[in-house]
Amino acid sequence: MTAPIVRFAPSPTGRLHVGNVRTALINWLFAKGQQGKFILRIDDTDTERSTQEYEDGIRTDLTWLGLVWDDSFSQSKRFAEYDAAADKLREMGLLYPCYETADELDRKRKIALSRGRPPVYDRAALELSDEDKAKLEAEGRTPHWRFKLSGGRVEWTDLVRGDQSID
Repeated sequence: MTAPIVRFAPSPTGRLHVGNVRTALINWLFAKGQQGKFILRIDDTDTERSTQEYEDGIRTDLTWLGLVWDDSFSQSKRFAEYDAAADKLREMGLLYPCYETADELDRKRKIALSRGRPPVYDRAALELSDEDKAKLEAEGRTPHWRFKLSGGRVEWTDLVRGDQSID
């Protein structure tokens, strides 16, 4: 097995609490026990609530606890990398645009649950024509992007739970 890389990704929207510290400690212990790396990823994409004061506090608290990170970065400074990755996935046909609003998706979830079905997206956006998409965009709708999954069985080995699979 290759050395693991784990991360702790707090949002600098408040001070660390015991749950945050527990997660950081478990990840740090796991990484160090496996000669891996512990990454501090600052999840600062909530620009209205994120502050430098809270980020500094997170770093100070982790250092005081002895949970020293091997590398650190902020999500807000990586948008270009994520955009490039999304572009590549679109080129590969692995992402598709979805124009439903949060309210429309919530309504679909509630209907599925009321019928005793799991709240799984119905992939309706895959049926939209180019004309439909253009009309929605002309109405001011901005697409969000969904992964185009094959629908087959996915299997993996979890280090804690062992062999896992999902359809």
